[in-house]
Amino acid sequence: MKKVYFLQTCDTCRRILKEVNTDGFERQEIKANNVTATQLEEMYALSGSYEALFNKRAKLYKAMDLKNQVLSEADYRQFLLDEYTFLKRPVFIVDEEIFIGNSKKVIEVLKEKIG
Repeated sequence: MKKVYFLQTCDTCRRILKEVNTDGFERQEIKANNVTATQLEEMYALSGSYEALFNKRAKLYKAMDLKNQVLSEADYRQFLLDEYTFLKRPVFIVDEEIFIGNSKKVIEVLKEKIG
């Protein structure tokens, strides 16, 4: 399976999608097509953590003052399902591997994986 979850209005996502060869990838724009509970469970199975999928740099994270709250994995899961902006992006799934976020290291490993 090859899939990418991204946000069209995110400059970083657009830049990475241009950099990475996404031929053969199923593309899902998360604002227009929210991540389903089943898709989130698939990501969780590969990452082992909802917190790893959670974007702590989102404006809403600061606005809701979540950094001063103790959040459980169940909390992270619910926030991810409720609001697309909380998904750290882009998320690439290649076979049985997941690549979360836009750090240089993650993108370099992704590029090596897909060639």
